Amino acid sequence: MTDPSGTRAARVFARPRSSRLTVLVDRPQRLGLVMIAPAVIYIALVVGVPFFLALYYSFTNITSGSRTLEFVGLRNFVGIVDSPKFQTALRNTFVFAIGSQVLVIALATALALALMKDFRGKWLVRLLILLPWVAPMSLGSIGWLWILDSIYSVINWTLQAAGLLSADNWPMYLGKPYLAMASVIGVHVWRLLPLATVILLAGLTSIPQDVHDAARVDGAGFFRHLFKITLPLVRPIMLVATLFGLIFAFTDMIVIFVLTRGGPYDTTQVLSTLAFFTGIQGGDLAEGAAIAVFLFPMLLAVAVVFLLVARRSEVI
Repeated sequence: MTDPSGTRAARVFARPRSSRLTVLVDRPQRLGLVMIAPAVIYIALVVGVPFFLALYYSFTNITSGSRTLEFVGLRNFVGIVDSPKFQTALRNTFVFAIGSQVLVIALATALALALMKDFRGKWLVRLLILLPWVAPMSLGSIGWLWILDSIYSVINWTLQAAGLLSADNWPMYLGKPYLAMASVIGVHVWRLLPLATVILLAGLTSIPQDVHDAARVDGAGFFRHLFKITLPLVRPIMLVATLFGLIFAFTDMIVIFVLTRGGPYDTTQVLSTLAFFTGIQGGDLAEGAAIAVFLFPMLLAVAVVFLLVARRSEVI
């Protein structure tokens, strides 16, 4: 005669218990929250905490040599807005960001269209395009500092060897205001061009081949095909690439810090470098934080406008 209680207990112990992990996996909503939680925590710690700390510092009079701070309201913001150095840095920031992005999008579009074709050595071209993005920006900027040096510039030596430049008329790329701004824009374009090229190349490959075949059948030439079909279809992706490029340009300080440090005469000084020199090297953490926080509403407005335009382009 079998023992019912013993059989029931054996079945209970033989049946696997549903762990909390199994219950979590069986519920997609909770699983989604758990999967996205590490990214949210990382962003909150790396981006959120410094941002709110800078926002708090911008309303105080804290310095690097003081142990106490006092709330001063909007005094720091009023002071920086009235400062000629801040106004110059703000103007240079727009010149640097917009000028570099126009060149980046134009060159990236040309490179992406070229890489859509099959030709010999295509893998080498892709490797050379990706190298600026893979290499550390600090090392790349130091290399450009040597290339653009007024005495040891390889560009000037090459032009002189080719007979296009005399030894008495070597340009000082980083010593003249307009040449310095053109130089830092050129290096920044060299840095961001791979990212924009990859993004636009992904957008071009997503266009159905039937669209291109229909355009050829209709007799569309290269430029008509480009401006009437290709560019309108890839416009949302192009706007995303432009948005990322503008954010990088507004917030990046490595190129200018290594090459010119804002000179000559603050002609290449931008808001990011001005915030660093004021807050970190100058010791005025409050004013430096105010300059850095001033970038946030600008970037937010740019992001909202570009996302709205991109969404409207997708709907159309």
